[in-house]
Amino acid sequence: MSLKKPSKNQPKNFEFNTSSLEAANTIIAKYPEGKQQSAVMALLYIAQRQNDNWIPLVAMKYIAKFLNMPYIKVYEVATFYSMYNLSPVGKYFVQVCTTTPCMIRGANKLVEACKEKISENESELSSDKTCSWMEVECLGACVNAPMMQINDDYYEDLDKEKTLKILDAILKGESPKPGSYRGRINNEPENNRKTLMDLKNA
Repeated sequence: MSLKKPSKNQPKNFEFNTSSLEAANTIIAKYPEGKQQSAVMALLYIAQRQNDNWIPLVAMKYIAKFLNMPYIKVYEVATFYSMYNLSPVGKYFVQVCTTTPCMIRGANKLVEACKEKISENESELSSDKTCSWMEVECLGACVNAPMMQINDDYYEDLDKEKTLKILDAILKGESPKPGSYRGRINNEPENNRKTLMDLKNA
């Protein structure tokens, strides 16, 4: 597995804002004395959330000092896990699942929508620099395939038309409602089926 490369354009400064600092201290308090470095993954996520979905090098150095640990160890974690973005992805980061369950339910149509509305290529910022998209492996919502994740929210039971409407909304700065776009509650069976035996009568 090759390491991800940080962006060439890096900010000079970073520090947690008030809400991020409070969240970081709350997490660190859960660890025994001397084990605070175990909070590094959570603090990287907090930094990413604060910084429009990506982690600059100065944030890694800040977290290293915050946890009293070597900078290289923070860097190793940030470059290893795919959940951390090391270059700008925009305010809205769209992840389209194209693993088998989503693929056979039409995930390619969601990809088409992203190409039309955001950018022709994945991991490429939209023209207004507010959004990007990429294909990802399973996001764990197979029952409601096809689906995509935008920042922290899941959008499920999609087709191309619904995806285009969601993307239009976020590009306008709106916050479309997450969840199923076929009216399902959570991942309940379709057509009121309760058990596998109901399939016989379907």
